[in-house]
Formats: sequence, structure tokens, C-alpha cells
Amino acid sequence: MEQLRNQHLTIEVSEMGAELQSIKDAEGREYLWQGGEKWPRRSPILFPLVCSVENDTYYVDGQAYHLPRHGFARDTKFTLIHQTETKLTYALHESEETLKVYPFRFNLAVTYRLSGNKIHVIWHVENTDVRDIHFQIGGHPAFLAPGCREDEPLRGVIALDNKQPLKGLKSYIDGSHEMTEIPLDMIRDGVIAFDDAFFANDSVKIHNSQTHQACLLNPDGTPAVTLDYRCPIIAFWSPYQKQAPFVCIEPWYGLGDPRGYKGEFRDKPNMNHLQPGSSFMSEYTITIG
Repeated sequence: MEQLRNQHLTIEVSEMGAELQSIKDAEGREYLWQGGEKWPRRSPILFPLVCSVENDTYYVDGQAYHLPRHGFARDTKFTLIHQTETKLTYALHESEETLKVYPFRFNLAVTYRLSGNKIHVIWHVENTDVRDIHFQIGGHPAFLAPGCREDEPLRGVIALDNKQPLKGLKSYIDGSHEMTEIPLDMIRDGVIAFDDAFFANDSVKIHNSQTHQACLLNPDGTPAVTLDYRCPIIAFWSPYQKQAPFVCIEPWYGLGDPRGYKGEFRDKPNMNHLQPGSSFMSEYTITIG
């Protein structure tokens, strides 16, 4: 476990999955869910899948491969390759085991950079193969819902930067979705109120780059945690009917298979492609307070 600290924040990151484990402010208040029976993870990295493929099966050039929901990166040990007082960089590349389930050669680097009360989470994917590679990547940080306690009803408010009526994708409790858009319920322009029932159909997904900021509010309306992102999809999730006191705010470059999808992996909606020798880089920022 490695740690970064400044006068505002202390964060901890594990080599397993290059996963953020803790975010504490200067007073020692924890902002990240600490895992447990209701959900064992804290902030997994989703790669090379976001969500799931139908029956955990996908096809590359007609050949079937099998991957569980959200891919393998979150359950794979990364290597710490660079460390300073403000930055940690972890790396993962293909292995005999990954090639069995994902037939592409790649380098994946994940960097955490601390700057004031902000955490920059930076993803860098490089194609080291001799052919095009196809991938999805996403974050899944779970933030403690202000004012909520475990085994009590979940409730909270998220403010978005888009005040216009927004549309989400029709989702199902098994995590699948349709490309059908449905209106997103709001209590006022750009503001979502969530409770357990909000997640009755698994995650709530907003696509087509409708928003670029989501702010989890304290009960008094002040910002607790703010995410800034440029990705095309943002999702919100908490485990349904478990009274878990957290909400995940998830920036995604990718989506699971639409219901009934039978095509090639490369042709899925919201897929990312890299030619040999090229790379992809993006980041999202977590602001505390």
C-alpha cells in the first residue's frame, strides 16, 4: 500500500488493481467506502470491459473469448513504476493469462496525482500489438453518502453541470441495458435525488456526453465530493436493497453489450480503438470539499 499526503488530503492506493483505497481530509474524515459484505470493492478500474458482455462471451474475428463483468484489471496486480511526493504511477501489460481472455498486447498505466484538495486519476492505454486493439475503460469510485449510516435508508443528492432535461439509458437489474433513452428524474434543474429505489434497475447511465461534472452534496447543500470528467458516459450505482451508505459516481469510456448483441467486440457501441504504436490518455478529477 502506497500513500500520498499534502496539507489537504491523504490517499492510499493498492497495487492490486491499482485501486484507490482511502481518501481522507486534513481532519481525518474518510470519503471513500471501505469495503465490506455489501460490496467488497472501493474504487476498481474497469478494463478492458465496462459492464458486461452477454453470457460473459465476446468475439474477436469470430473466435469466442470469456471475460467477467468489468474485465480483469481490477483483480490483477499492477507494478508501481514511478513515485514522487505528489504522484503514483502503476502499470499493467499483457501476460499469458490475459491473452487467453483478451487477445491483445497492451500497456495500461494508471496515475494518481495529488494537487491541493484534488485527486487527478489519469489513464494511459498503449497499443503494443501489431494490429488494432479494442478496449473500454472506466472508473468505479464509491463515495460515502453524506449523512447516511450503514443499515439505514440510503438517501442523497447529486448536482450535475447540465441544467437541461437529461436522458438515461433503459437498464435492467442484471446490469444490461437497451439503447432506448428514458427521461432522468430530477428534483430540480440539474439535481438528482437518489435513494434505494433509484437503483432498482442497477446503475443509472447517462450517455452522449450530456454532463461533465457531478457533485455529491452534503445535507446542507455544500459540495462533499465533485467529479469532473470528459468521458461520454457517467453512471451512478449503489447495491439495491442492501442499505449500503455509499454511491458510486462512475466515469466510463464504454458500455456493456446492448441486450441481444451478437456482433464483434470491435463493433460494439462506445468502443475505443488504437492502431499499433498509438495510445489513449484521459483523466477525471476528484475534488474533496
